Amino acid sequence: QVQLVESGGGQVQPGGSLRLSCAASGSISSNNAMGWYRQAPGKQRELVATFTVGGSTKNYADSVKGRFTISRDNAKNTVYLQMNSLSPEDTAVYYCNAYVGFKLYWGQGTQVTVSS
Repeated sequence: QVQLVESGGGQVQPGGSLRLSCAASGSISSNNAMGWYRQAPGKQRELVATFTVGGSTKNYADSVKGRFTISRDNAKNTVYLQMNSLSPEDTAVYYCNAYVGFKLYWGQGTQVTVSS
């Protein structure tokens, strides 16, 4: 079993920054794929940024390239999402996920709201 707990969401003005954290516990290693997805109201959940299986290759959605950075601290089993130059279009619930033992686990989500 794997548990994922996100934190760091909140409200920020356009152009601002936030850093999300996802702390993982349970049977997870640095080789497991982990990443961030988001879901805006009325829209499907979409990929934001992930580490692929193997744990080192990063993938980003085109909409966040150059603005968001995913990183991980393997000693802490924690994945981060640094979000810069935020725009209202980034408003969504952000979810952490992990692929472990052929199962996909999700966190509870954290709300990010970008508005003036």
